[in-house]
Amino acid sequence: MPQASSHPSSKRIISAAPETLPTSVPLHTAVLIGRFQPLHNGHMALLHAALERARQVVVVLGSAWQAPNPKNPFSWQERAQMLRDALPREDAERVHCVPVRDYYNEPLWVHAVRDAVQAHVPEGASVALVGHFKDASSSYLARFPGWELISLPRLGQFDATPLRDIFLGEAGTSPEAMESALAKLSTQMPGSTLAFLRRWAHTPLYVRMQKEWQMLQAYKQAWAKAPYAPVFVTVDALLRCHAKGKDQVLLIQRSHAPGQGLWALPGGFLEQRDSLWQSCMRELREETCASVSEADLLAALQTVQVFDHPDRSLRGRTITHVHYLDLGVQPSLPPVRGADDAALARWVPIADLAQMEGDFFEDHFQILCQFLPITLAHNEPVRQVA
Repeated sequence: MPQASSHPSSKRIISAAPETLPTSVPLHTAVLIGRFQPLHNGHMALLHAALERARQVVVVLGSAWQAPNPKNPFSWQERAQMLRDALPREDAERVHCVPVRDYYNEPLWVHAVRDAVQAHVPEGASVALVGHFKDASSSYLARFPGWELISLPRLGQFDATPLRDIFLGEAGTSPEAMESALAKLSTQMPGSTLAFLRRWAHTPLYVRMQKEWQMLQAYKQAWAKAPYAPVFVTVDALLRCHAKGKDQVLLIQRSHAPGQGLWALPGGFLEQRDSLWQSCMRELREETCASVSEADLLAALQTVQVFDHPDRSLRGRTITHVHYLDLGVQPSLPPVRGADDAALARWVPIADLAQMEGDFFEDHFQILCQFLPITLAHNEPVRQVA
């Protein structure tokens, strides 16, 4: 979900217990937005309330096409199936699931949600957004002028984080530990979701997500006793080159968790005695062994842009400084090879990036979209918002 802030006072909000919500005015479409990682009883309460008040429900599945991680382990298709399996057939036929990617940019995200919903709504039909203001992260509910807002009270457990912690952290490797963890979850979610988790736990991805979850827990535990939560400063190099008729960008494949095997920009943490530029050059050399001279790289520097969305990294608050370098047209691509934290370094045609979206680490695909002419797959063109 996008970064939260207070909702405007001009927004008309219906706030009441479910049994007292007005039902005399016909409502064509109710919209429910969430990640549903996984679907639980709080989500189901909102979904049932939406179905009671509208002819159809459009469920917006956030964080679509994101590489799996312990916060978003399930694909949007798996989450759509969870929703369908949890409903009677006649209700499931009234529900449309639409995927929307993360943009780390609220205006872009709102635009994408509106487009996805309106594709299922006839012109002039009434639309209401159904939700619960659980905390500051729910302020996106007030970002849709023209849609009614039905703000419901808390209807059960609304935070999926402790449920994922049980599923990924307590299940262990033995069947007994798995059944114990699933027993704890059985009162928090539909039986069909529980059955899905039981099946999913036998996939290789579950083992990978368990290892990432454990790594992230240990990572956060290392600074848990600090007087303030740390803010990490990182650098990334976006190196572009046009050679032999192809416009390409230099990427690395991560060799360690988190994000082992995912594609990323060369980069890393700012060293204590380095400037941002020095750290960027050091990481580029260490991870790609690129032979371009520092003078040529400095001449290729176009801009340095900060990416600081609070949710861009599961490791903690991480602010990165992306150095965009364009070598222009060259007779051949500079030779590279993966080293240090990179299992592989590779020049990738920009035309191929859209199809790799689900294989990128954190927000690195969205960063690339800020600088490069990428037309998104899944029929969603890149929109520039001032």
